[in-house]
Amino acid sequence: MIAFIEGKLVEALPTHVSIDEQGVGYQALIPLSSFDRLPACGSRLRLLTHLHVREDALTLYGFMTEGERDLFRLLLNHVTGVGPKLALAVLSGMSVDNFKSAVVASDAAAISKISGVGKKTAERVVLELKDKVGVAAAWEAAGQANKPTEGESRINDAVLALISLGYRQVEAHKAVKSALGRLGDPADSETLVREALRELAG
Repeated sequence: MIAFIEGKLVEALPTHVSIDEQGVGYQALIPLSSFDRLPACGSRLRLLTHLHVREDALTLYGFMTEGERDLFRLLLNHVTGVGPKLALAVLSGMSVDNFKSAVVASDAAAISKISGVGKKTAERVVLELKDKVGVAAAWEAAGQANKPTEGESRINDAVLALISLGYRQVEAHKAVKSALGRLGDPADSETLVREALRELAG
């Protein structure tokens, strides 16, 4: 798995970027949400990535934030009939926070307004993310009406990152809590994810 690419941004379009790292050019497809955050061409860039493997192709997808990549993986891994192209369209058509709010509120109508996402697909997105993964409860807990502490937010982010990688919510939460116990409260979500993955792998 390629977790990220760091190099010089040589091409930036709304659909993809090209990054030069030690003379090797990497091209990654990106959502509009990431395009809006890109620095100027010629700048150094660290792009989070997801490598999608098919029999006839290896396609790299890039994201400027962990939230974007986590949502992309959630859609791929847990919503029937959603492939990389449609997952990218979701990120291009709605911010991560607005998408979370729509799932929590079961607002399939808002999701169906995204280009390429029909009514039935939007309903399936809401249903399967709630029923199969249970992420809506964690998102709801992170809402403004019941805003968590900074430590709770880090735990929520780490748990959602593990769920997006295919782990069940219960085992993800247990591994993150265990990691927090070893690392202590100041640990950020990225460090918690790394430590939790070590435990899950062991």
